[in-house]
Amino acid sequence: MAGEDKTEKASPKKRKDERKKGNIFQSKDVVTVGVIAVSFTILSFWSSHIYRYTSDVLYKYISLMISTHSITDAFIARTFKDIAFAVFASCGLLMAAVILSTVVFTGAQTKFLITRENIKFKLSKLNPLSGIKRMFSLRAVVDVLKNLIKITILGYVIYSSIIDRLLQVPKLSTVSLLSGIEFISSSIMAIIKSVIIAFAAISAFDFFYSWWEYEKKIMMSKQEVKEEYKQLEGNPQIKGKIKEKQRAMSMSRMMQQVPKADVIVRNPTHYAVAIKYDIEKDNAPVVVAKGMDELALRIIGKAEEHSISIVEDVPLARALYAGAELNREIPLEYYEPVAEILAWVYRIKKKG
Repeated sequence: MAGEDKTEKASPKKRKDERKKGNIFQSKDVVTVGVIAVSFTILSFWSSHIYRYTSDVLYKYISLMISTHSITDAFIARTFKDIAFAVFASCGLLMAAVILSTVVFTGAQTKFLITRENIKFKLSKLNPLSGIKRMFSLRAVVDVLKNLIKITILGYVIYSSIIDRLLQVPKLSTVSLLSGIEFISSSIMAIIKSVIIAFAAISAFDFFYSWWEYEKKIMMSKQEVKEEYKQLEGNPQIKGKIKEKQRAMSMSRMMQQVPKADVIVRNPTHYAVAIKYDIEKDNAPVVVAKGMDELALRIIGKAEEHSISIVEDVPLARALYAGAELNREIPLEYYEPVAEILAWVYRIKKKG
């Protein structure tokens, strides 16, 4: 099995088992670009509030520097509260958005899986040889190449976005401070938008590559598929023996019902149907045994041993064998011919 090619797609059971182990498909780049996009979207419309909260604290304590001569415990406590409020009011929403978006983008890929397998302590993780093997593995080489490609693309995007604005930096000396700040902030946001768009394209590629790599990793060999089928459905040989034993037990119970029958309808050796009718319990005659060929001969032999009446009726025997169920009342269309046979049997028994 070690050298067998894995050519089959992973079964639902294999996927479920891998999920229990914590081995799931996930693209970290999707999470990264999602968090960045959400963060700077919130920052773009919350920046005015950040400016207001920050400037209010600065103006307040810069003005207090002129009038305040002594620093007390109450003053320190009030200062700490003001600064803490400004920080949380400015950055609280942004921090909450980062945490929430990380959970959402990760959970969207993992279906919010929580497993203990990945956090269990394993001595193999402390083995330096295993770490060296991972460093020089094909996976590590691929990750390095991917990161180099990402850095190259992002570097080009940032360079192309910033080069035109650098030419306008010397002109900032001729404008007001507020205009300069607005120019710098708008330039930064434009660069970030370009980076997000480029990163989104990279993350889309990384998503499909990670999905392809994961599907390839969990593929199964034909032998593994067969072994899994045996585990789910049971060994075919054992199942066959069980069914054979069940058939034997069912046949034994059926043959035990033959001596209780009132009549056997046969054709003459191919089909045999044993019928019983208890006028006090049954609404209609009941088929207690039926068989074809060898089983039919056994039913007939059993009936002869116990002196059960046997009637030869070719079409009726065939019809009852095909249309009547075992241990069930006969169908309505056979009432009349079976009633005639039972009446004849009862007359014979009465005379006898």
